[in-house]
Amino acid sequence: MYLIRRIYKTKPGQARKVASLVHKQAQIYRDAGQRPEFKVYFNGYTMPGEQDVVCLEWADETIQSPMREGNDLPEEALSVGQEVRQYIEGQRLEFFELLTEYKIIGK
Repeated sequence: MYLIRRIYKTKPGQARKVASLVHKQAQIYRDAGQRPEFKVYFNGYTMPGEQDVVCLEWADETIQSPMREGNDLPEEALSVGQEVRQYIEGQRLEFFELLTEYKIIGK
């Protein structure tokens, strides 16, 4: 089981807007059966720490390429992604292996 996190660095003051668009895009993928449950969170000057950051996070059994054979990306999701790009300075992906009951050492 893996935790996948996409982190967006937004242009100043755009975190809430980007978070809303990212949520919309993730829901499109979910409705198309291409993503499990997800969370979106952001910091747009309301909390201490790094500002203008949006995170999209989900857990999945596998890590799969969106360009895999037979995977039809929803056009609407691609359109929302294009809109997001105008409000961000950059983005990155993080991957973590979740510690499941089976993986605990000494149990």
